[in-house]
Amino acid sequence: MAKAPTVEDVAAHAGVSRQTVSNVLNTPEVVRPATKERVLEAIDALGYRRHAAARRLRLRRSSTIGIRLDPYVGGISGVVLDRFVHAITEHASERGMRMLVYAARDTDEELARLSELWEGSEIDAAIITGTFRDDPRVGHLDAEGLPFVSFGRPWGEDDIADPRHLWVDVDGAAGTRAATQYALGAGDHVTFFGWPEGSGTGDDRERGWQETIRGAGARGGRLTADDSVPRARVAMEVALAAGLETDALVCASDSLAVGALLALADARRVLPVIGFDNTPTAEALGFSSVEQRPEDVATAVLELLMGPTGDVVAPRRLEAGSAHALITPELVVR
Repeated sequence: MAKAPTVEDVAAHAGVSRQTVSNVLNTPEVVRPATKERVLEAIDALGYRRHAAARRLRLRRSSTIGIRLDPYVGGISGVVLDRFVHAITEHASERGMRMLVYAARDTDEELARLSELWEGSEIDAAIITGTFRDDPRVGHLDAEGLPFVSFGRPWGEDDIADPRHLWVDVDGAAGTRAATQYALGAGDHVTFFGWPEGSGTGDDRERGWQETIRGAGARGGRLTADDSVPRARVAMEVALAAGLETDALVCASDSLAVGALLALADARRVLPVIGFDNTPTAEALGFSSVEQRPEDVATAVLELLMGPTGDVVAPRRLEAGSAHALITPELVVR
């Protein structure tokens, strides 16, 4: 790996002293315009990035964004959040920011930890994940004045369209529309296998299936189970025993898809099954699934959070539509 350029490298390239480079970076008003221009050209030519510690001292900021590391619960679909955390860490580093990953067992503990980090000037902003209807974190962070952006819509009556609340989400309805359209190639009866009602994310994914079924004049039934392979398997076994007739299955997650496939295998039935999350399990077992593109989510999160200046800014009111980003997922057919 090539060695990163240093201040000394910039100084040598520009033909100035190390102190002059430091002045250009920290007190540019004391440097003659021609000299400053020469140093800036050297910085661009070498691809020099100011050391994060120096930047933090100059700005009196931590240059750090906090994000919760969710408790490990096993299963299949958690890999999407893992990919997001890796991506946000890499992209934040490219912008001269650091990620502080902290643990919390529940929402109350998460809010207490965020308050502690914010009051101690250890973070400049936060990213929250796993949003749900009437999420209490939204109002709490508003009151604290802590800049934040959520991966997932707040799903509340008052905040989903409020431009003060920055969020990036995956367009779940678009994903299931694509999955259902593909499934209709197997026949005009497509069943949706989702989560119990009340989940913002789950209801959004079901909406895409419903709209596509209605638009095509097709038929469709609905199965539900909590997001676990064993429970999905049992729910599918019960449906098959009751005489389920369908041409294909569109699922709200890969966990539900795997449970359905296991039950179908036991019953010696073959149906097209489409998952959601495009986990390594979907690739290994060879079933189609909707890719959420968490790397694109990470990029959009930082663009909203850091604004046009390249620094995290205080909570601000933006125009409706500019405070939110919906990432269109992609159906991966296997």
